Amino acid sequence: METGNLRKGTMAVWGGEDDFSAAGAATTPIVSSVAFAYKDLDEWYAVATGNAKGYIYSRNTNPTVAALEEKVRLLEGAEAAASFATGMGAISNTLFTFLTPGKRVVSLKDTYGGTSKIFLDFLPVYNVYVKLCDTTDHEQLEAEIAKGCDLVYLETPTNPTLKIIDIKRLAAAAKKVGAIVVVDNTFATPINQSPLALGADLVIHSATKFLCGHSDAMGGILAGKADLVKKVFQFREINGASLQADPAYMIARGMKTLELRIERQNNSALTIAKYLVAHSKVKAVFYPGLETHQGHAIAKQQMKGFGGILSFALDGGYERVKMMLPKLRLTHLAASLGSVSTLAGPPRTTSHVELTEAQRSLLGIPEGLIRYSVGIENVDDLLADLEQALAVL
Repeated sequence: METGNLRKGTMAVWGGEDDFSAAGAATTPIVSSVAFAYKDLDEWYAVATGNAKGYIYSRNTNPTVAALEEKVRLLEGAEAAASFATGMGAISNTLFTFLTPGKRVVSLKDTYGGTSKIFLDFLPVYNVYVKLCDTTDHEQLEAEIAKGCDLVYLETPTNPTLKIIDIKRLAAAAKKVGAIVVVDNTFATPINQSPLALGADLVIHSATKFLCGHSDAMGGILAGKADLVKKVFQFREINGASLQADPAYMIARGMKTLELRIERQNNSALTIAKYLVAHSKVKAVFYPGLETHQGHAIAKQQMKGFGGILSFALDGGYERVKMMLPKLRLTHLAASLGSVSTLAGPPRTTSHVELTEAQRSLLGIPEGLIRYSVGIENVDDLLADLEQALAVL
């Protein structure tokens, strides 16, 4: 697609759909075929070896999946994109592609729980050296990067405490030692943040979340430099964590309203965060749109909006969370985020369920924390719902 000066909201609708439009389809169809037939063996071989455009086998490539990948590629301003069955499929395949025995990765203590599990338990078994730094200590991160590393893995805003990392600053430090920079952009989405433009090499999404937007399909996306994406694609091709056509279609369909949803969720989340800051039953609020947030200045520089996720802590810890959360009427207590409906839950049952209480404490996640993913409901209704639920405390 010739994007020209098209803006992201337009690319989210039209991106990746050229081939199907030429066939007369007004929206991307689901191509369920496992294999794709050829009458000419030379053409078949050219496609199979990557020397010609086409499709061979849906574990490798598929027209519906390719349309989704192209849509994300355009939105992220990337050279290439590859998809996966889940967000963790995208993360794990990327890490295991580049982090072979003897290599070193520098990352944060505040990454998503599944990612933390890979850093804490899986990679060390394969003799990969892992250094997790205090998340907002950029000086420590730069020092550890300068010691030499092969990959720098960042997540910003972080899940679930919404800490902000200076992508441009740390990408510059990584370039000095020749390290690959990977950024999990799930919370921000391409609407709010463009990591590749800030110096990152690869950007990852759990497409299950905001990209899909309706909590009805799972997938993961990697986008970035073509040579790096190709290496991960080849690993995934054999590893088998491929995205299927049906969820690819549903994610691409959800993405057509991505800009509309994100703009509303940005505004509602900021309104709710300000309300919670002033509430007597709330101990702390974590949202980068608040001027009191530690990373607010950086967020203003590298984000166009502050996102639809916030978290807040209650006095009294987890017992108070158990009292308050079930009282919410307009919120699903569920282990996901980024949906049109509001979702909430504590890290011990959502983002960091894989970790022990001690590990969560080590990562600075209080047991009284609630992650609140704002939907597209009327914000006044959400405020009233929070008010009546907090009143039980």
